[in-house]
Amino acid sequence: MRAPPQAGIRCSRAVSSGPGSADCAGCYSGWRAAAAKKARFRLTEAKGSPMECRDTDKTLLNSLMNLTTTAYGTWSGGRFMHFGETLPEERFIGCISAAYEAGLRTFVTADVYGNGKADELLGAALKGVARDSYSLVGMIGHDFYDGQRQGSRGYPRFTDPELRGPADYGAYVRMATNRSLERCGTDHFDLLMLHNPDNTGFTSEAVWQAMRDVRDTGLTGMLGIAPGPANGFTLDLIGCYETFGELIDWAMLILNPLEPWPVGLSLPACVSHGIKVLTRVVDYGGVFHGDLSDDHEFKPGDHRTFRPEGWVGHALQKVERMRPIADKHGLTLLEFASIWNLSHPAVASVVPTFMQEAGASARLIEDKIRDFARLPDVRLSAEELEAVRRIGDNTGCMSLKGASQRHLTSERPDEWPMRPELLELAARHGLGDAW
Repeated sequence: MRAPPQAGIRCSRAVSSGPGSADCAGCYSGWRAAAAKKARFRLTEAKGSPMECRDTDKTLLNSLMNLTTTAYGTWSGGRFMHFGETLPEERFIGCISAAYEAGLRTFVTADVYGNGKADELLGAALKGVARDSYSLVGMIGHDFYDGQRQGSRGYPRFTDPELRGPADYGAYVRMATNRSLERCGTDHFDLLMLHNPDNTGFTSEAVWQAMRDVRDTGLTGMLGIAPGPANGFTLDLIGCYETFGELIDWAMLILNPLEPWPVGLSLPACVSHGIKVLTRVVDYGGVFHGDLSDDHEFKPGDHRTFRPEGWVGHALQKVERMRPIADKHGLTLLEFASIWNLSHPAVASVVPTFMQEAGASARLIEDKIRDFARLPDVRLSAEELEAVRRIGDNTGCMSLKGASQRHLTSERPDEWPMRPELLELAARHGLGDAW
């Protein structure tokens, strides 16, 4: 099936690592039009001279490298997010190199992973690689510079009022961006995302002015938002798009055939605001890699042990009901999950978690990476999309993070009281009032 226009087009910078696997490294047709519009608006606002704006506009657009369809995240390999075995440093770097050699051309990192160590290892792996041959995505938001780690809650967001006020957001964002770039061994990100924002991050003009400033000074080509660490934030995201959508090029969200809810509710807003979506957790905790069984024993401390008992077996039962669609298109399970995601109009990139499972018979993580790099260029029909969504429907399976009527106070950095304007927003978007 022909890929829909919004999913990507061929261009002279495409990278091919197998039949049907070329990723456009520079332009999605819909994104490029939106980027040009945003660039003209930004440059006119900053420069004022029409001729100067046109010349600078061309330079900006030609230098941007958009995300490719397939991406690799530094949370893979078990060192920072504790999925599977913890790879030694040399092998961790080797996995990034294997990803590049196999054809993956987008790399995602966050400054808080290992308090900067993930940035450093990514920089080491890509040292000597032509900077214009890959897209680099950075994330900032957790203040491990001045903040104190708070157990399972992690480091406070830089917007924590105990750390600083709005007048100092700009200085922090510039510092964190520059420090992350230094560790990565480069002078710019192609995309910089606000990582796991608190309520202030979703709503503050000062926060987004700080993000705008690092973009306008050339430290990043594009801006985005990456909510988390758990699922939710639906109304917060849509509200953020409506207020700051002119600044936001990408969002990184949780989506896969076994978790169509709640992100599916926010995808129409992404489309209407011209925001592309990078989807994480496409592998659903490793299930779609195909090497988990219902009696798999996770090592102590594995990030997946928080899930309820029997979750793997329950997931595998649903996957078997989806398998005929995967077989129809000749897809592996991970290819199927990725292409289901990419078949949604807003979704333009997928970034699984790659992990080395325990046991002598487990597949090598390097083989999983190489297989993913050969993602076929197919898309599912609307009927197939809906059939899979019905099988995987997880509506109401968890208490979502972000704004909720369950909270009277903000006791955690990822949950806060509902605001009346968000309930009004939910009504406008037909999302009900059970939040």
